[in-house]
Amino acid sequence: MESNKDTLPYNLNEIKKNAKKSLDQGAVTTDYPLDLNQAHKLLNAALATEIMCVMRYRHHQIIAKGIDRPQIAAEFKEHGDDEQRHMMMIAERINQLGGNPDFNPATVPQRTATEYGTGKDLVKLIEEDLVAERIAIMVYRELIEWFGKDDPTTRRILEDILKDEEDHADDLADILNIK
Repeated sequence: MESNKDTLPYNLNEIKKNAKKSLDQGAVTTDYPLDLNQAHKLLNAALATEIMCVMRYRHHQIIAKGIDRPQIAAEFKEHGDDEQRHMMMIAERINQLGGNPDFNPATVPQRTATEYGTGKDLVKLIEEDLVAERIAIMVYRELIEWFGKDDPTTRRILEDILKDEEDHADDLADILNIK
């Protein structure tokens, strides 16, 4: 029986040889095409943004007041849960890429794309969260472009997060349109 090794679009022997190199790097193989330091930096900035979003949504969930408080607080809780899941997805990917997920609260404000907010009334809280979601949407689109075809795993993670951020923005815009 003839081997199909000659018809493969890659050199399997070379792949096997390279797979044995740098075993301590886990999933990061010698052919990873992106600058890992830049990937870590970009993902740590996204991590800081998610940390800030979790804190803002949790704060808004607690301080929401008014007749619509139960429904709006439930929405804030749901979004906060999603943001926490995003935070962990990004942190796990940074770790998988050999980086150190930076949860340091002292550096979050310098790395985040969004703000904590100062609102007190429900409309202002919703507006702050909607602005943050819209910023996140634009940032994630840029990150998806940067990782592109060179790191499809990270790109897919970011695409999943982007979908949630777009859903959050729609939810918040719908709530503002009802008021």
